[in-house]
Amino acid sequence: MDTTNQPAATVMGRLYGHFSGHASSMETRLLLIVALAVLVHVTVKVVRRTSEWLINKSQAQKNPLGFVTQQPKFITLTRLIASGLIFVIYFFAIGLLLQEIGVNLTAYLASASVVGLAISFGSQGLVQDMVIGLTLIFSDAMEAGELVEVTGTATVIGRVEEIGLRFTKLINFYNQEVFVPNRTIANVSRFPHGGVYAYADIQIPAGADREKAAQTVANVATGMWRQFGAIVLSEPVIGPVETAAGGGWDFLRVHFKIWPGQGSLIETTFRQQMVSAMKAFDANYADWQVPVTYRAMTATKKS
Repeated sequence: MDTTNQPAATVMGRLYGHFSGHASSMETRLLLIVALAVLVHVTVKVVRRTSEWLINKSQAQKNPLGFVTQQPKFITLTRLIASGLIFVIYFFAIGLLLQEIGVNLTAYLASASVVGLAISFGSQGLVQDMVIGLTLIFSDAMEAGELVEVTGTATVIGRVEEIGLRFTKLINFYNQEVFVPNRTIANVSRFPHGGVYAYADIQIPAGADREKAAQTVANVATGMWRQFGAIVLSEPVIGPVETAAGGGWDFLRVHFKIWPGQGSLIETTFRQQMVSAMKAFDANYADWQVPVTYRAMTATKKS
């Protein structure tokens, strides 16, 4: 600014106007930045609370929008959409902030692309976890609350607590929370009935009172369920006394639903208790008279 041959008052006035205008511009930018920060904060809060509200409402299997939701698909999809929206909000907010302080927006987008490419190369495991997690969810390979056996790097049997984008959370027999990385899951074996079916066929001693023998079997089986409720998952189903076709001996079948891998309880403890109880009817009662088998369902009788 040339101040030669100009009155001092005029020069001071121009300088005041220049700096006051610059200060006004800075104040405006600061106000815009503060307003942007507040807007972003409020928007993110709304997105998060809306997603959690929808998830909480979906616990009743029907969300407020009127369509049926399935766990864990709806929860994962809702959180994924919410996370994507929040990322987009922050991305553009940072870009606008940088533009306000004089950074070229084109350079910001270019650098973000380069950083994103570098991260994608360095986090291939994370990408695999996310892809496999989405595959598990949308292919109905497992559902929350189901009892499954997951094999891969290790074998884990447990109840599905949550299927996430990085880990699948299982509760195992020891009530431990096991986080299995999705990329390590090779096979999923489901137990659609909630456990393994074990059948114990108790042979009734010849000459024994059938009703008393059946009551003895019922007492032992029910006692096992009450004592070992963590292994015997439901009350045993005790069938009627039947006669083996072609064999002539009477037997009674007890149907157990047990935790997978815990069949030794039926093969040892229940069998030993049953043999001991049956010795009251026949002193020579032996282990082989209480065979234990495993199968999906009762064999269909031939007509």
